[in-house]
Amino acid sequence: MFPIDHFWRSVRRAPHRPAVISCDGAISYGDLAARVRRRAAGLLAAASVPGSTVGVGGDNGIEHLVSLLAVLAARKIWVPLNPRNGDPELARIVEFAGPAICLVDEALAGRLAATPGIALFADLDVDIDNGSPLPLPAAVPPLGATQAIKFTGGTTGTPKGVQQTYRAWNTNIVTQIHEIGLQQHDRYLVAAPLTHGTSTYILPLLAVGGALVFPGEGGAGPMLDAIAAHRATLSFGPPALIAMLGDEQRRAPRKIPSLRCLIAGGAAMRADQIAAAQAVFGPVIASTFGQTEAPQIAAWLAPDEMEGARALSTGRASLLTEIAILGPGGDPLAPGEAGEIAIRGDLVMSGYYKAPGQSAEVLVDGWLRTGEVGFLDTDGYLFIRDRLRDVIITGGFNVFPSDVEAVLGDHRDVADCSVIGIADAKWGEAVHAAVTPAHPGEWNPAPVLAAVRKALGPVKTPKAIHLFDRLPRSPVGKILKSAIRDEISARLAANENAGK
Repeated sequence: MFPIDHFWRSVRRAPHRPAVISCDGAISYGDLAARVRRRAAGLLAAASVPGSTVGVGGDNGIEHLVSLLAVLAARKIWVPLNPRNGDPELARIVEFAGPAICLVDEALAGRLAATPGIALFADLDVDIDNGSPLPLPAAVPPLGATQAIKFTGGTTGTPKGVQQTYRAWNTNIVTQIHEIGLQQHDRYLVAAPLTHGTSTYILPLLAVGGALVFPGEGGAGPMLDAIAAHRATLSFGPPALIAMLGDEQRRAPRKIPSLRCLIAGGAAMRADQIAAAQAVFGPVIASTFGQTEAPQIAAWLAPDEMEGARALSTGRASLLTEIAILGPGGDPLAPGEAGEIAIRGDLVMSGYYKAPGQSAEVLVDGWLRTGEVGFLDTDGYLFIRDRLRDVIITGGFNVFPSDVEAVLGDHRDVADCSVIGIADAKWGEAVHAAVTPAHPGEWNPAPVLAAVRKALGPVKTPKAIHLFDRLPRSPVGKILKSAIRDEISARLAANENAGK
């Protein structure tokens, strides 16, 4: 059984039930299936090689959803193109993944104008008899074959593409249905980008016959309005988004009794963030742990567990998944001992695209070595302590400091630089840069920040640049990020105290 077959089963069982709800009305399972079939048929005609890759990108919307499902229906490999990335990063991903075609909205088409094989979402649709099967290749791929390649970083040099298998997607579907308790009456608010973590919730909802709710526009207000108007029952987003929803609900309360589960993922929620969200929305906050390499619900903390000390955990290992804490030698550690978090099971990726060396570094003895440090308590609840790598998680998105440093270091006004994450009440972490200017007396941060924004997009652009006469280094010349972080934190604290 392929992941898309969960959708087809719901189409057969209840073709007249609403599958998608938006400000433009509802689309039934039968109508959505017809649109997916037309686009999938177009894909099969335009990209005839079995198992070829297809890039899909753009803002959230029904046409984006149809394109994603069509890629799965045509048994193609989905490559999400996040419009929040900078143009060079998008171009690099397209070049590396080599998609046979890219389905995008008009805004993204303009940004990828120089890239061959670009098509607008609906332009690929072809008429097909609703009773006839799709002209799929006779050879059936194994469940260990790749369903998606999702890029997690590497905006300079070679991108890092996570290969998620058909089996991993099926595992995610079953896991979410089991852990969240998804049912036919559930309605999922599509809040975070479809190219990001939200994509993992689409098929589980459609598998149980639920509905996807698209708000008319972005922003906390329209999202809450959509929950109230369409009786949405659950949604997913990074802690920063949940905090924004809480702020808006306090400012202008809506009646949203349907909401039963607001899932935080992509970054850990602090105790004060949890308390603030619960004060506004009630006992509906849940938490997940996972990586693109083991998507979304590797660990799950249900709303009724989100209290006391365990509220700071990310829950226990989910169905079909094992979690262990490993020491430096790879041996499991006892409860309470901190070490590297490792994940095992069918949820785990098959490896990184075209990168066997990198794959071997993290897939060891059947375990995915996550690069995260944490511990398990005696009841199996997972607590994350720190990261082995220097990845900055801001608003649920991963930012690799080396990517930002490469752009900063290439600017004529920058002699030396280092990028770190600083704790931030809104974003979880904020990107900050330490810079030694090439011409101190003529320093102007505006063109430097503009260059980063153009190359990498707004998420990866530093919130602030802090000037250093020279960056602290070890005796062997390595930049000491911990010393930089301490210095910047001290400066920020001094500025805050001065303003009181």
